[in-house]
Order: sequence, then C-alpha cells, then structure tokens
Amino acid sequence: MKKKIELGNRPEIKIDIWKVNGTYWKYFKEHYYLDLPHPPAAEYFVGVVNGELVAHVAVCPLFTAKAYRATRLVVMPEWQGAGVGTAFLNEVMQYHLEGNGRCGHKFPTFFHTSHPQLASYLRSSKVWKQTGAMLYGSNKTRSNASIVKTGKKGTITGCGYGGHFRAVQSFKYLGK
Repeated sequence: MKKKIELGNRPEIKIDIWKVNGTYWKYFKEHYYLDLPHPPAAEYFVGVVNGELVAHVAVCPLFTAKAYRATRLVVMPEWQGAGVGTAFLNEVMQYHLEGNGRCGHKFPTFFHTSHPQLASYLRSSKVWKQTGAMLYGSNKTRSNASIVKTGKKGTITGCGYGGHFRAVQSFKYLGK
C-alpha cells in the first residue's frame, strides 16, 4: 500500500504507507504510553516521509463484532501536529473498509484514544463517529475476578486488564 496524502492548507507532505511486520514496532515503542504484548493477528502499517519513519498503527481483527480494531497509533514527536498522523490513520482505516485487510472483510474499524487533541479531531471529523467515552478511568479488580473465576482454582493470581486510570474515548471509522 503506497499512497500520497494531501494535508489541506498545510505545506504538501508526501507520506508513503507500507504494510510491514511487527518488528517495526521497536522504532515506535518508546513513544507509546503503554507496555503491552503484540496484539494477536495484527497487521502493522508505517508511514514514511522521505525515508523517515513518522507513524505506526496496528490493526487487529474483531470479527465477532464484524469490525477491525486499530491500536498502537504512534506519531513520532517531531511530526506531531503536522497532520500526518490523522491522514495516515484515515488512509489505513479506509484500506480496511474497502476490504483490503485480513480475510478481505469490508468492515469498519474501532479506535480508542486518550489523547485530547486526537479525540477532538476524531469528534469533528466527518469520517469518524464517537461511540463511547470513559472519562475517569477504572481499575482491574472486576477483570481480575472474572479471569480467576473462569480459571482453575489457585492457579491464576495478579491478573486483569484495565486499571490504568486514564480517560478513554472510542470511535468508529465510517469512511469517505
């Protein structure tokens, strides 16, 4: 996937988008706020400007919801605010909506963010719809109890998802 993206009234920046493997994550990991294992069955994409890596996103199947889920969006600090991140994200989401993603499904993509400026952009965009917001964070006690309940007695401890006490807003890509 190689695409030239126009960035509106800003100086023209040509961003090439490449589908890559998960090894490219090492270049972006230090700029991501969570430390999580690789998402299962993800497809990875990077945005490149003049040979320089500028953006990353992973897209996972969420076929039980007839959708995909985008995660690990990172825009390198020196490129933040230039519009390349949102243009990159929109192109990768459109690619999946058109049936070019895993298994060829023409499904929308869900995306969650804690970044206030990114959430503001997504809310005002005609190609995104806000689907939820949790503005106060949560803890992982309930998740831990559920995991322990479904496991064998005494074999699972100290587990759970969530618990990062951060605001999260959810969006769905509607397409062009």
